[in-house]
Amino acid sequence: MGRRDKKLYWELGNPPGTGMMLKTILITSLLGWARCQESQNMTPEEKTVIRDQIVEMFDHAYGSYMKYAYPADELMPLSCRGRVRGLEPNRGDIDDSLGKFSLTLIDTLDTLVVLNKLDDFEDAVRKTVREVRLDNDVVVSVFETNIRVLGGLLGAHVMADHLRQRGERMQWYEDELLHMAKELGHRLLPAFNTTSGLPYPRVNLRYGVLNPLSRTGTESDTCTACAGTMILEFAALSRLSGEAVFEEHARKALDVLWEKRQRGSDLVGTVINIHNGDWVRRDSGVGAGIDSYYEYLMKAYILLGDNVYLERFNIHYSAIMKYISQPPLLLNVHMHNPTVSVRSWMDSLLAFFPGLQVLRGDLKPAIETHEMLYQVTKQHKFLPEAFTTEFRVHWGQHPLRPEFAESTYYLYKATGDPYYLRVGQSIVEKLNAYARVPCGFAAVQDVRTGTHEDRMDSFFLAEMFKYLYLLFSEKSQLPFDIDDYIFTTEAHLLPVSLSTTQPPCQGNNTEAAPISLEEDLFTYSCPSTQTLFPNNPSFAKTIRDSYKYLTGVGRAFHPLPVREIELPLHDSGMEPVEFLKSMGISLTPLNEAMAGETGSQKEHKGVYRVKLVAEVSQTPEEEEVVPHIVQLISPPFLGRTVLTAGPAKFGMDLTKQEHGVKGSIVKASPYTACGPIDNAAEVKGHIALALRGDCMFAGKARRLQEAGAIGVIFIDHREGSNSEETPLFQMVGDGDSTTDISLPLVFLFSREGAVLTAALEEHHNVDVLLLPKERQLGHDKPEKPLAMNIKFRLAEDGELEEGAARGPTLEFVLEKGEVLVEEEEEEEELRGEQQSQQQYCTKASENESTEPCSAAVLSPLDSSQSPNSNSGPDTNP
Repeated sequence: MGRRDKKLYWELGNPPGTGMMLKTILITSLLGWARCQESQNMTPEEKTVIRDQIVEMFDHAYGSYMKYAYPADELMPLSCRGRVRGLEPNRGDIDDSLGKFSLTLIDTLDTLVVLNKLDDFEDAVRKTVREVRLDNDVVVSVFETNIRVLGGLLGAHVMADHLRQRGERMQWYEDELLHMAKELGHRLLPAFNTTSGLPYPRVNLRYGVLNPLSRTGTESDTCTACAGTMILEFAALSRLSGEAVFEEHARKALDVLWEKRQRGSDLVGTVINIHNGDWVRRDSGVGAGIDSYYEYLMKAYILLGDNVYLERFNIHYSAIMKYISQPPLLLNVHMHNPTVSVRSWMDSLLAFFPGLQVLRGDLKPAIETHEMLYQVTKQHKFLPEAFTTEFRVHWGQHPLRPEFAESTYYLYKATGDPYYLRVGQSIVEKLNAYARVPCGFAAVQDVRTGTHEDRMDSFFLAEMFKYLYLLFSEKSQLPFDIDDYIFTTEAHLLPVSLSTTQPPCQGNNTEAAPISLEEDLFTYSCPSTQTLFPNNPSFAKTIRDSYKYLTGVGRAFHPLPVREIELPLHDSGMEPVEFLKSMGISLTPLNEAMAGETGSQKEHKGVYRVKLVAEVSQTPEEEEVVPHIVQLISPPFLGRTVLTAGPAKFGMDLTKQEHGVKGSIVKASPYTACGPIDNAAEVKGHIALALRGDCMFAGKARRLQEAGAIGVIFIDHREGSNSEETPLFQMVGDGDSTTDISLPLVFLFSREGAVLTAALEEHHNVDVLLLPKERQLGHDKPEKPLAMNIKFRLAEDGELEEGAARGPTLEFVLEKGEVLVEEEEEEEELRGEQQSQQQYCTKASENESTEPCSAAVLSPLDSSQSPNSNSGPDTNP
């Protein structure tokens, strides 16, 4: 209704005397709306304060790295020293990021430019050129080295070249960073020497892959994201250096993944064989293992202008929205049977996906998922590494990941909604309150306890501060036009001018092109704010409000008036609560529903209070973890050293093994057990020790079982973790059937694992016992009273009842006059003289001889006891 229509309505539609009242109501409502908007809106002064705070936080983190850690790869913020590979305890696959090439410095270079620290940038570039070496004899992750180091060098070169062309700075720069990037690219290329074209997951920077000195090249599997997240950096390197070989290899890997997708669902799996292209893990989602593959298809189109990438992305995206997206959740499914979710938890890496949906122009599900993630952060302070569909912690670690901040930035850019500034402000406040330490910012070992981990990954400086600073900055406050660049998955900046087939999208202009039934408005165009939010600035809020109290945090509960019915639920193998949810019935705890209830409430049709007439058992996520132990039983320990361990949901159930499993321990080689077991002869017949990381627990267990191990003890690779500060958890399988695994499996945290490995190094031959804690060897258990039914029969001395069993028996022979016995059947009293009572051990044999028992003497029966009482003295005949 236009303004003119509204005016006519006011003149003609209102009876006399009501106009002023309605105008008063309207003004009051508008004032209330304005107050609400004021609480969300952020003044320029507020944004400046927060932006300055972000810069100070960056200075604290970067300054601590340069002061305490450089030239090491990363800072250990609790120890205030650098992490040098080989000098610190091995953490498994996490350490594959470290290549002795000052990782954090290179990863942070273009962040310095974004934050307008141009002097620091110039100094850092000089340090990199003079002091960083890329030819170290180190085995590194191809994926991590590409996105962090190659991407960091390219992003810094682009920034250095931009500043040089402006004529103000970097006039001495002669593309040294680009030359370093090209050298690194050539050192990564040997990883692509496979029959399929999919790269090996690791490469030796000096010796490549197949060289006898490389200490790698035995791997057969890689993750989808590991193979599919090369195209931006490799294509940019080709376009900038003029050497096409890099882009060709990266594109070949993407072609293989595309060809190997499941044609029925258009989904891909998580882990693939690099030699034959067979899927090793077939669960499909948008989180860990797959995430940046989808991201790079979309961004390759933006950067390079090649429609092939966009067409593939659109097909994948339709499949994701059909099978994986269950707003606001994103749940993994089986790529061959995508209608069934394969797990009931999500990992924190999927937090990038709302940002990717913004690039796609699909705002509604992006807003929904982001709001769900925000509610989880409200409940747990940070996003746990994994959380259940009920928003409980599944894995409590938080290594200061930036994906949630990334999506917050994209949503603010797309909507202009100040709500996302407030979300960003909460991220800043929580980092300062719960992660800041004297020497930087420390990862959170468990969001439930708030304990820290001696770890500050390079991506924290490369991504987190970049997205937070940009969130609170105007374009005019940046030293370059941010819209001229695309972010890599590590937030390094590459210019969209690299496109050779199409010019980059200009602003929000959308061409009016015909749309087929298979496509939508944004299939081949940049999202348009006007199309997404046509005269409706509250669009995002209306979507968010549906998920505002998703996790129950912050709810001001106002119960609806309800009528009560009883719903009897019998045991049908399905949890009653889950059964109700599957029927679309939402549940509220009774104590909340009763709060504030008044007798004056009116009944509403279709609203009932459901009373479960049944005991509701725990949901699977709430199942109590049964503590297990690893007990050292060989000399000199003799059972006195007991280590608390976590169980597995697969393999042998130790709770059903009366005496546990005993064996000598042997370290697996490789220690992560993610490749062929080199010391299978030593492992055979022993309990193997394997380090967590690199691959799934189930994969490690299968390899060690094939090698002949009789059990496996997994040891956490996270330094300093221990059972006192971190709750135990149950190891889970890999999404496929684990019925083939029959080994007993237990998990030790790092500190307990160090005790075990130290014992092995000192004594070489260490025997252990794996069993539930309650059955600990030498642990006194309360004895249960022994209940017996004893039948008494009066007989003459030596008399044996005809037909009695020929076998060991126990008879009480009563000599006349000793005790008073009442026969129930005849109800006659037997009286006699008081005489001594004697016990005989009667052995029924062919001659039916009876011999007195000399081994034990019974105490005289108390005359107050009934003959058939079962609470007599504890005897051991």
